[in-house]
Amino acid sequence: MRGTVRPNALVAAYFDTLGPDQRDTAQALQRAVLEAAPDLNQAVKWGNLVFVADRQNLMAIVAHKGHANLQFFNGAALSGEFPQLEGTGKGLRHLKCRYRQPVDVALVGELVRAAVKAGSADPAQRAPG
Repeated sequence: MRGTVRPNALVAAYFDTLGPDQRDTAQALQRAVLEAAPDLNQAVKWGNLVFVADRQNLMAIVAHKGHANLQFFNGAALSGEFPQLEGTGKGLRHLKCRYRQPVDVALVGELVRAAVKAGSADPAQRAPG
């Protein structure tokens, strides 16, 4: 009989797949996100670490070769207040974090709290089952 894979094990496995610089930045982003919104759940989706509230995908950490993005699924709604967000499109925006540079914990905290607030006001952002 096959055992159940626990979300914490999947999150740990996600970090194990990253190189050292990627891991350091991704873990700093994870800590900053959870410090700002400790009630968020974590899941590995599409090969990325995704933060979920009430079945709604809010943010994801996406590792690239030279940087990691903290993606905001409702980022378009936040871009007026946060010009640091990059991207164009219907909804997604991201904060680019270069490896070996410190994560701006205060900015990430403000963004996370704004994303959670905006997400709770928009039921259309809910992820399917």
